[in-house]
Amino acid sequence: MHVIATAGHVDHGKSTLVRRLTGTDPDRWAEERRRGLTIDLGFAWTRLADGCTAAFVDVPGHERFVPNMLAGIGPVPAVLFVVAADEGWMPQSDEHLDALDALGVRHGVLAVTRSDLADPAAATEQAVARLAGTALAGIPAVQVSGATGAGVDALRGELDALFHRLPPPDPDADVRLWIDRVFTVRGAGTVVTGTLAAGTLRIGDQLRLHPAGITCTVRGLQALGSPESQVGAVARVAVNLRGVDCAQARRGDALLTPDRWLTTEVFDVRIHPAPTSWPAELVLHIGSAATTVRVRPLGPVHARLTSRLPLPLRIGDRALLRDPGGHRIHGGLHVLDVRPPALTRRGAARARAAELAAMSTSPDGRAELDRRRVIRADELRAMGASPPGAGRWLISEEHRAELAARLVELLARHEQDDPLAGGMPVEAARRALDLPDTALVAEVAATAGIALRAGQLRHEHPQLPGNVHRAVAAVREALLDHPFRAPTAAELAALGLGDRELAAAARVGELLRVAPGLVLLPDAEQQAVDRLTPLPEPFTLSQARQALDTSRRVAVPLLELLAHRGRTRRLPDGTHRVVPQ
Repeated sequence: MHVIATAGHVDHGKSTLVRRLTGTDPDRWAEERRRGLTIDLGFAWTRLADGCTAAFVDVPGHERFVPNMLAGIGPVPAVLFVVAADEGWMPQSDEHLDALDALGVRHGVLAVTRSDLADPAAATEQAVARLAGTALAGIPAVQVSGATGAGVDALRGELDALFHRLPPPDPDADVRLWIDRVFTVRGAGTVVTGTLAAGTLRIGDQLRLHPAGITCTVRGLQALGSPESQVGAVARVAVNLRGVDCAQARRGDALLTPDRWLTTEVFDVRIHPAPTSWPAELVLHIGSAATTVRVRPLGPVHARLTSRLPLPLRIGDRALLRDPGGHRIHGGLHVLDVRPPALTRRGAARARAAELAAMSTSPDGRAELDRRRVIRADELRAMGASPPGAGRWLISEEHRAELAARLVELLARHEQDDPLAGGMPVEAARRALDLPDTALVAEVAATAGIALRAGQLRHEHPQLPGNVHRAVAAVREALLDHPFRAPTAAELAALGLGDRELAAAARVGELLRVAPGLVLLPDAEQQAVDRLTPLPEPFTLSQARQALDTSRRVAVPLLELLAHRGRTRRLPDGTHRVVPQ
């Protein structure tokens, strides 16, 4: 299916032409038929020669109904621009063209209607000239008569060719269906309609109704009046919702893929063309939504907008600003930032304008990460940008390097303040570096060459303080000849080695800590196994003590350590065996 909106001045034959193309009257209301005037959006469709379907969104042309017109063209990728041969270009032709140009609509067909009432050549030449210099410059022109049907076949051919030129939509995109109609069907409940510009809807899908914040279920789907189990973009679709009352939804609301969209009231934009004035308030139109926004200029073409209502926006979204008092389109815009920084310092607005000037209108995950330094991957996706890495949190390379240098300083200061500590707690490092998650501390530590073990940060090759190192060296030297004659508590105290000093020596691999206050050489475990292996099995504590040339004070905790580590096994009768490795 392809979706196309009409545009053009009131009473130039838009609805008549749609009726001629589709056989369906797009005017839905009795008042529209009575007055011969389109007031609200109308919908109709037809099959073209190659079998594809063209769905039309017929919009009102009268200036009083411009908001309704904008709700219709907002989500639509192409336009059928209508100009009457007997009247030519008119004021609402200008406003509709300004709106289409602001939204960047560049695919369309120009239909010069009522060619049975006047020579269409002059109106065609005039319309082509007015389209020049806009996004619709160069679109094909067809001269037709909705009354007689002349030229309609040629128009069908141009529409067919147009649809083959349209860029293909992304069927896997997150759904954002801007609602343009809400009604109730007896026995079914609430139904909403809209133009599905990207993504796929399926029966059973869970969706989020914004701004009501209601999670609802797709109970049924229709496209072109036929029930469907799924509908892919681009399509006109009617969605029967379970869990939503009709009064809870309205035109301008949106159905969203849950947990995939950010909503924002403050966002930065680039406006085109450059405005000549900056009204304090304007009306923002995006999709079928319209809301008042406060405008804070940030330079010649950039501004910060604050919306009266939160909006589901992404980087690169196009919208337009309208001055309802002046009855004119103020300009189109690209959304550049949906999570902008606060402007609190002197000169912040000027600096922000320079930053915005360097931004692309296309989402760039790497650029966003570099700008924000730290961000969750799912938040980056919700902004419309692809994360440039794996993991729940992302950190830019430059910021990681800066933090790595700071972490080296922090750890050095921590070791200086408490040289016998087991390391710096990772949570303390997270707070000091102002990181949102300890997983990021691990990344920074790896960059800095700092080890992270058991929630503690330490150097890969930590060093003992000088006085402790000298005392430990004395212990090691005393153990060389008799490796299992451990120094007594008094001897250790005389060297200045308490529990904290011994624990630090064990952490750096200078000693083996068998028990509190009992230390041996680092390879004592293997030496003990080597001495115990030749003993007849099972062997007793006394035999082990003699083989190790040590006292009961050392032998008992050493055998417990060996058993705990699976090097020996204590039997029920109190004897021991060496476990073969």
